[in-house]
Amino acid sequence: MYNIIMYLCQVAIAIAAIFDHKVRLRWRGGRAAIRTLKEKVEPGAKYVWFHAASLGEFEQGRPLMEHLRRIHPEYKILLTFFSPSGYEVRKDYKGADIICYMPVDTVTNARAFLRTVRPVMAFFIKYEFWYNHLHILRHRGIPAYSVSSIFRPDQVFFKWYGRQYAHVLKCFTHFFVQNEQSRELLGKLGITAVDVVGDTRFDRVLQIKEAAKQLPIVETFLSRKSASSSAAPSVPVFVAGSSWPPDEEIFIKYFNEHSGWKLIIAPHVIGESHLQQIISLLGNRKVVRYTEAEKINSDITAEQLRDADVLIINCFGLLSSVYHYADVTYVGGGFGVGIHNLLEAAVWDVPVIFGPNNQKFQEAQDLKACGGGIEIKNYADFSQAMERFSNPSALREAGDKAGHYVMSLTGATEKIYSYIQL
Repeated sequence: MYNIIMYLCQVAIAIAAIFDHKVRLRWRGGRAAIRTLKEKVEPGAKYVWFHAASLGEFEQGRPLMEHLRRIHPEYKILLTFFSPSGYEVRKDYKGADIICYMPVDTVTNARAFLRTVRPVMAFFIKYEFWYNHLHILRHRGIPAYSVSSIFRPDQVFFKWYGRQYAHVLKCFTHFFVQNEQSRELLGKLGITAVDVVGDTRFDRVLQIKEAAKQLPIVETFLSRKSASSSAAPSVPVFVAGSSWPPDEEIFIKYFNEHSGWKLIIAPHVIGESHLQQIISLLGNRKVVRYTEAEKINSDITAEQLRDADVLIINCFGLLSSVYHYADVTYVGGGFGVGIHNLLEAAVWDVPVIFGPNNQKFQEAQDLKACGGGIEIKNYADFSQAMERFSNPSALREAGDKAGHYVMSLTGATEKIYSYIQL
C-alpha cells in the first residue's frame, strides 16, 4: 500500500508542477537528484548523509554537520532536502560537500540513490521516516539515526491502523529523542535503542547567539540620546519576530494605546502589501523601514531614526540578532499553522509571548511551565502579559527563566556523537 501511495504521490507532484512554481522546483530537483549525485560523488570517499525536510530541520541538523566537519574532516557530507523552502535557501551552504533534493521514496528511487552515494551512515532529522530508503539502509547494514525526534500518542505509529507503517521505526539503529514521553512511546513498540538527549536546536541557537551581529541602525533607533537634548530615560523595547496579521492586530493595538515603548517588527512575510497593512494598523506612529535607513544615500537622518516609534525589519537574516535588543519578545505564527522559533528569542534572556497553536512544540510547553514564556489567546491576554512585564523585577525574573531554560538543554550534539563510533 505504501509503495502504491508513493507512486501516486510522484504522479501528483508531476501534475501539480505544471501549475505551481514551488512544486515545480521540488519535481525538477527530485528528478535531477540521481544525476547530480553521479556527477558529484567522489569514488572511494566516505559520505555521511543528513536529510532534513525543510529549513527548520536543517537548523536542527546543522550543529551535527558542523561538529562532524570540525572533528572528522575525513568524512564528506551529503545534505538532502524534501522541500524547496529548505533547498532553495540553503543550496549554497558551505558545510556540506553535496546538496540536493531527496527523490520521492519509491523503491526504484531509493535503490538508485543509495547505490550512487553508498553512505557510511545516515541522519534523519526529527520527523523523517522514509520507508524504502530506511529499509534499504538496514538491509545493507548502514547505521541510520533519528535525531531530535519527538513522538506523541496521536501519531500514526501508535494507532491501530498505523501499526504496519510503524515497522519503519525498527529500521533505525538508534533514536536520539527530545523527551521521556517519546522514549516511552517507542518502548511500547518494542524499540529500546533510545536515548533522551534533547533537541539540537538548543545548540544551534547558542551558536547563533555567539555569532550575532551588531546592528548600528537598530542601535541608533534605540539610542537614548538625541542631537538636541541630553541623555534621555531608557525606553523599553518590544521585538515581534516572524509575525503574521493575526499577531500584528493584537500587539499593534496595544502599542497604539500605550506609548513609551520602542517597537521593532520583523514580519514573516515582507511583501509590500503586508508591509502596507502593518503601517495602516500603526496609524500616526512614526515608522521607519530598515532597508530605507540602511541605504547609502538615505533620506532618513539619524535624528529621524531616533525619533521613530517603530522600526520594521523588511529584510531577512537579521531577526536572531535583533532579539538581542529586546526587553520583551513576541514570536508569531501561533494563530496560524504554528509558532516559529521561540528559542532564538529566549536565548537572549528575555521573556517570550506567543499564540495558542503551540501544543506540538515542546519548547513552548517548557517555557510556559518554567515561567519564561506566556501563551495568549486574545488581546486581553496580551494586555495582561504586558502589564505584568511593566514591573522590572517580574520582567527580569521571566527573562532569566527563559535564558536558563535554553542554556540548561544545550549539549545534545555532544551527547549524540559520544554514542556514535566514527
